[in-house]
Amino acid sequence: MSDYRVLPGPEHFLPPAAASMGIRLPNPGEAHINGVIVPEEKAYEEAAKQFLMASVPTIFPGPLVLWAWNEKAAKKATAVRHLYNTLKECVQPGQKPMLIPMPDYRPKYPKINPEVEINPNHPNLTIWHNKIDCCMFIGVHCHQANLSLKIIRGGTSCYTIAMCAQAGHEDAMLSFRDASVEKIMTLADWVKKLKGTVQPRIARKNGATN
Repeated sequence: MSDYRVLPGPEHFLPPAAASMGIRLPNPGEAHINGVIVPEEKAYEEAAKQFLMASVPTIFPGPLVLWAWNEKAAKKATAVRHLYNTLKECVQPGQKPMLIPMPDYRPKYPKINPEVEINPNHPNLTIWHNKIDCCMFIGVHCHQANLSLKIIRGGTSCYTIAMCAQAGHEDAMLSFRDASVEKIMTLADWVKKLKGTVQPRIARKNGATN
């Protein structure tokens, strides 16, 4: 059980919850990469590398930062926009950063526009359509984030990052905890710091099961 690693999929139709496989959440000042607890600073560097390597690095902001329900949320939203703008400035030609919101968790049936919104109950559809190979969840309630992260791991090869305001997410490939404006800005600083030092990988066929 301790040998289990949270890796890009496609794992299988119903991947196990990482917590049930012995993956634990980080303590304050820590993060996890592939289920292994690491110092937070190492996770910033790895997350920035994954963004800069990706063909379609994507940020999925959820309701907790999309809606200005308090002053802290509004400040986080501004920081997320800064991170996205930094990413756009730092990628190389041919890479396509995206910012796709998850405004609520209601099922989007019979159809959504996956270019402008992520369906939280079928996030793999948005991943496949946009050929997303690295994404970050931020401002998504923990229960919904865990569900979406499992679906993505089960059916796609997308690398997932979770910037969680609580204790983190075992089902992401990389997870921070205690998300704050400062931590979002620190990640943006790492993206800028590593600009030009990371070689983008060739676009995956469709970010999905091939």
